Amino acid sequence: MLEQVLLVSLFTFIIHLSETLTYSLRLAGVRLGKLAVALSLSGIILLISRTANMLQGPLTGNILDFAKHNAGYNIMDSFQMIIGAATLGTFTALLLFPSAVLLSSRIISHLEVAGSIPQMILSSVSLQKIKHARVHLRFPKLSMLSRLRIGGIPKRLVVLNVVVTAMATILLTLLIDPQIGLITDKVLRGEKEVAALSKVFGLLMLSRLLGTILAQVLLLPAAYWIHWMVSVL
Repeated sequence: MLEQVLLVSLFTFIIHLSETLTYSLRLAGVRLGKLAVALSLSGIILLISRTANMLQGPLTGNILDFAKHNAGYNIMDSFQMIIGAATLGTFTALLLFPSAVLLSSRIISHLEVAGSIPQMILSSVSLQKIKHARVHLRFPKLSMLSRLRIGGIPKRLVVLNVVVTAMATILLTLLIDPQIGLITDKVLRGEKEVAALSKVFGLLMLSRLLGTILAQVLLLPAAYWIHWMVSVL
């Protein structure tokens, strides 16, 4: 059963890594003035996330079935490991974010020239260019944190993102994404600086990380709440 828990944790890591890194594509698209191209590439990354999510579901069900028929099995440890993988995936995306923005800019530019993703892969992917990608590697600096003050950014956006990450993806779609869209439009219209959008994405990644940590705290109380709700219904 440990193998299945580790596999679910791996898929969870991929889901949170890929979903968080889509922010880098959006930011690169806004900087280049090619948001539509960036959003099309974001769809590919989200496809990876959704595929991992689809594979994760049956495996999680197997873990629950095993715990149901084996009273001595500690399912809390398994779920804490899975949530820990979500935290690790988000933290890894935070570390990769500066590099991902630079590489995303290059990918968007290459895609515009090539005209299609298969053509871009054929014309742009080579051993030499993969080695050259190291030039674009950047790591977060402590000075970046000082620029992530909430001034000028809706505080409710950050707070909601912490809670939403811990609770449900559907709320993310309803509450967070429209707010990001509004800020992105203001940047494209010149009403806000690109730095403001960069700050938004930085704060959202940090709050997403805090949300996964909060999920560890809420796991047991939420389980009891769901049990109570089921008994009432």
